[in-house]
Amino acid sequence: MSGPVMDTAAQERARIALPVVDVLRRPDGPRDRQFLYGAPVLILSSQDGWAQIRAEKDGYTGYVPVAALTAPLEATHWVSAPATHAYAQGDFKSADQCSLSFGSLLRVSETSGRFAATELGHVPATHLMPIGSLMQDPVTVAEGFLGTPYLWGGDSRFGIDCSGLVQAALMACGIACPGDSGPQERDLGRALPEGSTYMRGDLLFWKGHVALVRDGESIIHANAHDMAVAIEPLQAAITRIAEQGDGPVTAHKRLS
Repeated sequence: MSGPVMDTAAQERARIALPVVDVLRRPDGPRDRQFLYGAPVLILSSQDGWAQIRAEKDGYTGYVPVAALTAPLEATHWVSAPATHAYAQGDFKSADQCSLSFGSLLRVSETSGRFAATELGHVPATHLMPIGSLMQDPVTVAEGFLGTPYLWGGDSRFGIDCSGLVQAALMACGIACPGDSGPQERDLGRALPEGSTYMRGDLLFWKGHVALVRDGESIIHANAHDMAVAIEPLQAAITRIAEQGDGPVTAHKRLS
C-alpha cells in the first residue's frame, strides 16, 4: 500500500488508503457514512490530523484521519464480489494481506492465472470487474449482501445500513445515487400513487429508512429489526414499521 498523505496543504486530490474508513460529521464526531478503499476524494481542508473531504462519486462530505488518505491512483477495476481478500502471492494458500468489500477500487498491473496483481496484493480475478463494467439488476446486487450485519452509517460487506445498501446496489448498475435515504427519496426515480403495483427494483421509503422491492410480496433492506440485510414480506414490513412508531410509507418510487 502506498504511504499516507502526510501534508495535504499542497494536494487537493487523494484516495482512501484503508479497506473501510468511517466518515465523521466532525473530527472525533459520530459516523455518518463510510468510504471504501481506493475511493477518490477531494481534500477541502486539513488540521490537527483530520481532513475534511468530499467523495467524487456522490459529493458526500465529512472528516477522516489524514492517515486514511494516500495519493491518487487511477483504478482499473472494482471489487464485484460481496467481499474478497488480497493475498501476498497469486496463491490462495499464501498470506492474506487485507479484506476488501464490494465496490472497492484497485489498479491491476497484470493478471496471471486466477489472480490479478494489484497495489495491495493478488486478488482473485473473478472477484473484479473493469472500471465501466456494470451489473444489471440492483436487487440481485443487494441480495449479495444478505446476512451482512446492520451498521448505522455502514457502507461495506462488513456492516451496512439501509441507504448504504441502496447506494451500493444502484451505483453498481450505473445509477447515480446519494448516500443518505432523505436525498435518495428526493432525487431517485418517479413517485407512484398510493395503491400502485409493486415491481422488482422499486424503492419504498419511510422516515429515515429505505428498502428495495424484490417482487410484489417482499422487500430486501438493511434494518435494525433483524440487525442485518434481510428479506421481509412487504406488507408485514409495512405493518411492523408502523406499529413500532416509525410511521407509514412516505414514498413509493420507480427508477424507470
